[in-house]
Amino acid sequence: MQQETTTERPTAPETTTHARTAASAPERIAQHKTVLMCRPEHFTVSYAINPWMDPTKPTSTDVALAQWQSLHDAYVALGYDVELIDPVAGLDDMVYAANGGFTLDGKAYGAKFAFAERVPEGPAYMAWFEAHGFEVHEPEHVNEGEGDMLLSSGAILAGHGFRTSLESHDELRRIFDREVVSLRLVDPRFYHLDTAMAILDESTIAYLPAAFDDASRAELERRYPDAILVDEADASVLGLNSFGDGRTMVIAERATGFARQLAERGFETVGLDLSELLLGGGGIKCCTLELRR
Repeated sequence: MQQETTTERPTAPETTTHARTAASAPERIAQHKTVLMCRPEHFTVSYAINPWMDPTKPTSTDVALAQWQSLHDAYVALGYDVELIDPVAGLDDMVYAANGGFTLDGKAYGAKFAFAERVPEGPAYMAWFEAHGFEVHEPEHVNEGEGDMLLSSGAILAGHGFRTSLESHDELRRIFDREVVSLRLVDPRFYHLDTAMAILDESTIAYLPAAFDDASRAELERRYPDAILVDEADASVLGLNSFGDGRTMVIAERATGFARQLAERGFETVGLDLSELLLGGGGIKCCTLELRR
């Protein structure tokens, strides 16, 4: 694992932790996680490619670094293995590691970004995957990696409509030989699947129903009748852009309703402030790419 070399950083914000509260909720067992992250050393908002971005609003790289560090440290405290990819100057959004590809069974499906500003991130992440032992598959079709590809019950839930093409779902089926469930996103604020849905454990999800078209919503209702339905207030602070190990979910601290829903289901939560990184349209899950070797 690559180690950080910076010796002085801004003080990280305090975290908010909520324990399980429901006496009848099941005892949950954590699954070990290995994730890839990228320090936001070059973070800024110099262009707008999603509704969250406004280049006229000031951003602070120092604040972004401190908030990112709080996420990194929360993962370490949970026992995750955290691996790092070197940030590349000029790639403002490289901190959103989830978009760099999708890994499963020791294979890595590379990203092919929809917007020119992010295109160079694809080769950078694919080079990292190859150097770290993955069987790399270069994409033919536009896709933005784990931002639109989530693993649940052995199937790949795959978003499309804004950043990932429907054709890329056929590539997923061919490369990984898994069921791929195509879900169409319809609200531009939730332009990646991981902004509208969270994987809670191997068979449980949370999602914002209004972010999906009617057919996709019906499919989710059929597959996940016990899913947590998150309201727009929590989704609008990217509360669903969260990550966990089956026992503890790391979520946006402002998503207080979602935290209560999780506690009722027996999950512990760690609430973090990633508001600076939200100015670029990303949150906790956006900064996190799960590595499955």
